[in-house]
Amino acid sequence: MTQPTQPTQPLDPEMFDPVCPSPLVPFRVGDKWATLILRCLQDGPRRFSELKVPIRGITSKSLTQSLRGLERDGFVTRTAYETPERRVEYALTPLGRGLLGPLDAACAWTREHWDELIDAQEAGTEA
Repeated sequence: MTQPTQPTQPLDPEMFDPVCPSPLVPFRVGDKWATLILRCLQDGPRRFSELKVPIRGITSKSLTQSLRGLERDGFVTRTAYETPERRVEYALTPLGRGLLGPLDAACAWTREHWDELIDAQEAGTEA
């Protein structure tokens, strides 16, 4: 039986700034939470409860739906361990890991165009 892996460090609760530009990234993988989940998994497998720490505002239902979608699309694997206490971990697949580079590029682009994106969103809400 495979033993659960131990991540090197806990996820930083401040990993995502409340005014994080992620909602402004002009493309989506999965749903609005998917890219944040991918970031949380970039350093290794994580448990469900660990993923909720830095992703403020996500409900358990939304996290479950996002993880299922990422798993269905081949970006994440779910591994259940039958240790004395049941344990489930989520990890990036090679396909999911391949998204990290394009995600870095999209985040850099978003940072460069932050003001323009904010202005466009505000103009759109006024209409």
